[in-house]
Amino acid sequence: MTHRFPIKEIARQAGLGTATVDRVLNGRAHVSPQTKMRVTAAMDELKAQEAQLAARGRRLFFDFVIEAPSRFSREVKAAAEAMLPQIGTAVCRPRFLLQDIMEEDEVVAALMRIMKRGSHGVCLKARDTAKIREAVKMLANARIPVVTLVTDIGGTDRLAYVGLDNAGAGRTAAYLISLTIGEPQGMVLATRSHERFLGEEERESAFVEALASERPGLKVLAVQGGGVDFETSKLLTESMGDIRNLRAVYSMGGGNRSIIRTLEDNGIRPEVYVAHDLDRENRELILNRRLDFILHHDLQLDIRNAFNAFLGYHRLSNELLETPISTVQVLTPENVP
Repeated sequence: MTHRFPIKEIARQAGLGTATVDRVLNGRAHVSPQTKMRVTAAMDELKAQEAQLAARGRRLFFDFVIEAPSRFSREVKAAAEAMLPQIGTAVCRPRFLLQDIMEEDEVVAALMRIMKRGSHGVCLKARDTAKIREAVKMLANARIPVVTLVTDIGGTDRLAYVGLDNAGAGRTAAYLISLTIGEPQGMVLATRSHERFLGEEERESAFVEALASERPGLKVLAVQGGGVDFETSKLLTESMGDIRNLRAVYSMGGGNRSIIRTLEDNGIRPEVYVAHDLDRENRELILNRRLDFILHHDLQLDIRNAFNAFLGYHRLSNELLETPISTVQVLTPENVP
């Protein structure tokens, strides 16, 4: 039996004596099948440990391509940097491309640059478009794994999705609004940052369906394309003529300070306001009781799951490639961490 480890080391790993291990390795008689299996298993374990130890000096470069308002991108970057000291199996170096708005061609060009220069993994938050789906497939074919963050991209060979259970979040928002509003008549404003973000689409679909079941007298007015303060304010101002008897707001894509300011400029203050994510802006708004509920999930856990998926892909971790989806946490002004 060929091996490259000292007999003492194999014996220590297998829990056997050196003489017994010597007999196994040299194919001598009077060795049971079970003993042979223990020695073989010990050598496999030593090989795995050797790979883990060697990996500590290996550098892995992971690219984060994030289309999101800066308030969210800052949280992603901070979460990724906070996770780095906890990764013991490799020296991980994140590279960030963070933009408020990225057109389809910009995202594709960025992914192609990454493929050309090489990467050990891409964490992607982008719109679900045909060209971006094709770019993700090209990365996968080049053996660069892609993990989608917060909003998924359908019909691709992406390695994993990490983030919130978006449909569950939409149903939770509907439950909170239906529970809070007394007289079940009027309008609910539902805002999304862009129609091409699949995660927000899942939130809205589940929200509309659940609210129709719980409060059929509430009409949903959907506004899409905000997220960035100026655009949010502009789009909402254009929709003010359609708003009648506004009772609640469900904000899926951010821009809440602009939404609140635009509504107040038109003399409107909803009875209940549900938003997403505990970023700096939303923390201030909920502590000042301008938001009633924040649907929050642990972004650091999402980033940890992304790193684990990448390390598992490169066989540097025993973590399962199946990453768990985050469940929503309901925050109020009284339980903000």
